[in-house]
Amino acid sequence: MTIDVKAIRAIDVHVHAEVSCHDPEDPVMAQFFDAASAYFKAPRERPKMPEIAEIYRRQNIAFCLFTVDAESGLGARRVSNYEVADFAAQHADICLPFASIDPRKGKLGAREARDLVENHGVRGFKFHHIVQDCHPADRVGYPIYEVIAEFGLPAIFHTGHSGMGTGMRGGAGLRLKYGRPMLVDDVAADFPDMKIILAHPSWPWVDESLSMALHKENVFIDLSGWSPRYFPPQIVRYANGQLSGKMMFGSDFPLIRPDMWIEAARDIGFKESVMAGIMKDNAAKVLGLV
Repeated sequence: MTIDVKAIRAIDVHVHAEVSCHDPEDPVMAQFFDAASAYFKAPRERPKMPEIAEIYRRQNIAFCLFTVDAESGLGARRVSNYEVADFAAQHADICLPFASIDPRKGKLGAREARDLVENHGVRGFKFHHIVQDCHPADRVGYPIYEVIAEFGLPAIFHTGHSGMGTGMRGGAGLRLKYGRPMLVDDVAADFPDMKIILAHPSWPWVDESLSMALHKENVFIDLSGWSPRYFPPQIVRYANGQLSGKMMFGSDFPLIRPDMWIEAARDIGFKESVMAGIMKDNAAKVLGLV
C-alpha cells in the first residue's frame, strides 16, 4: 500500500514523533517539551504515533514522520528510527518515514542511514543542528550526507529561531547560530543530488533561505513552525513568483496543528494556483510520489 496522491488533499512534510510507543519519555527531553509547550501555547502531552496517524487520516492529509536524534548534543535518548519506520510501514497509505541521525555519529551513522533506506523503507532525513550542537557543514556529518545523496533522498534542515530551549536558562546552552540557513549552503553545493528542505521561515534570516532556494536547484523551503499569519511578506511575494515550485506545507505538529495552519494560510495572499503547489504538488515531486 502506498500514498495515493490524487486521493489526499495535502502533504505535511514536518511532523514530529516525540515519544515512543514502548519507552518512557526521556527526562532530559521532558524539560524541553515543557518549555516548548509554553512557547507555542500548545498542550504538554505529546501524542503517540497511532494518535498522530488517526488525526492525519481523519483530515485526509499525508505526512512525513520523524524524530530528532540529538543524543550527543542534549544527552537525551532518541525515539528509535526503526520504530518510526516500522510504524510508517503499517500506515503506508498516509505516512512517509523519515529518519534522524546525530551528525556526530559519522561513519557509524552512515551505516544506520544505509540500513534504514535499503531495508526499512526510509524516504528522507531530518537534521536539527542547533540541538545537535554541530555546524551543518562540519565534515563529521558528511558520511551520512553521502548516503542520502547516493539515494537521491530529501533531507530537512532546521533553520532560524528554535522553540527548543526558548525561555530556558541560557537557552539550555543551545546556540542559535547553527540554525542560520547560509550555513547549509556548503552542503547544498557539495551534495547537488541531495534535495535539501530548509525548515521554517528561517526568521531572523528569512532572506538567506529565499536566496538559497532561488540559487540552488536542490534547495526547497517548508513553511512549518509558524502560523502563516506571521509570515514575513517576502515569503508570500516569492511564493507567488520565482519560488512558486519551491515551497511546501509543513505544520510542526504537535506544536502546530495542520488544520490551523491551513486555515491561516488561506487568508495571507497566496495565489490559488500557488496554494495548490504548496499544499501538495511541490512536496509530491520532492518526495518522489509522482
